[in-house]
Amino acid sequence: MTRKTLPQPPAWWHDGSSPPIHARVVSVLYGAVTGLRRKLYRSGIKRSRHPGVPVVVVGNIVAGGTGKTPLTIAIVRRLRAAGFTPGVASRGHGRIEAKTPRWVEPGSDAALSGDEPLLIAHSTGAKVRVDRDRLAAAQALAKAGCDVIVCDDGLQHYRLARDIEIEVVDVRRRYGNGRLLPAGPLREPIERAADCTFRVLNLGVLDDAAILPAAGVGEWPMRLQVIEALPIRGGRSQALTAFAGQRVHAVAGIGDPDRFFATLRELGIAVVPHAFPDHHAYQAEDLDFGSQLPVLMTEKDAVKCAGFAGAQWYSVPVQARMPETFWTALLDKLVGKKGAE
Repeated sequence: MTRKTLPQPPAWWHDGSSPPIHARVVSVLYGAVTGLRRKLYRSGIKRSRHPGVPVVVVGNIVAGGTGKTPLTIAIVRRLRAAGFTPGVASRGHGRIEAKTPRWVEPGSDAALSGDEPLLIAHSTGAKVRVDRDRLAAAQALAKAGCDVIVCDDGLQHYRLARDIEIEVVDVRRRYGNGRLLPAGPLREPIERAADCTFRVLNLGVLDDAAILPAAGVGEWPMRLQVIEALPIRGGRSQALTAFAGQRVHAVAGIGDPDRFFATLRELGIAVVPHAFPDHHAYQAEDLDFGSQLPVLMTEKDAVKCAGFAGAQWYSVPVQARMPETFWTALLDKLVGKKGAE
């Protein structure tokens, strides 16, 4: 069996790292290009367009996963509970036929829709549209009857005008060494974050807040809650605590696989970790581990493995928990935007 080898974690995240000179040179050029692009949109030389209904962008200014998708799902659910009809726009990273816009439904093929859009559709039942042009996706959703658009990622997609920007920051990594790509993890300068309406600090699932940096002024804490394991082939869920003291194969093809493995270990589960690249397109042989131990995987991975899952394979759903004051503030801003149209 051939296993893909993951690159080592980038030196980006270590404040004392010294990127190679070529990376620093390219970083300067990258910063000049991205800065010029943003100025062109701000000045009106390049035009942003609005779909006619409020737009909420959930994104980050660093490369890699920070917890955007769980927050997107939580936002969609809360908006529906408040009487809105939200739709989700996404690029659908990792999908084949990427130039073809698509509607994503719970039964869609992950290879065509992308794993995160499929997970959102499956978890919320909301309309989901994937398109490299997020403005076109937002327009299609508005035409389909959605009265608010939630954009999963796309903070840098300035062609789509937005009403609310939510930056998601990983508490452990923050902005790493503070350098722009490829010398560091930043897609845009740190100063860009100040323009966002909300900054959400992903604290993960750790219960011991004493070992975590506190949320700063203007930061909203988000905790990720894991409670149960759902059999991928269907059936009754099990409490994750039922696996305590057992050895399991843990599978994660996400931006930060170690976060998932640490979550299971904190519940007393003996993890045999299997990390894959983000958006990995799984084949059955990828998960042939040569033993009959239970397999626990993230929801994002599970939606791609449903067609060949074993009887002891489980999806571990993650739910984002935000303070009620965050929801009040978000809904107040949305109602104000909707009333102004």
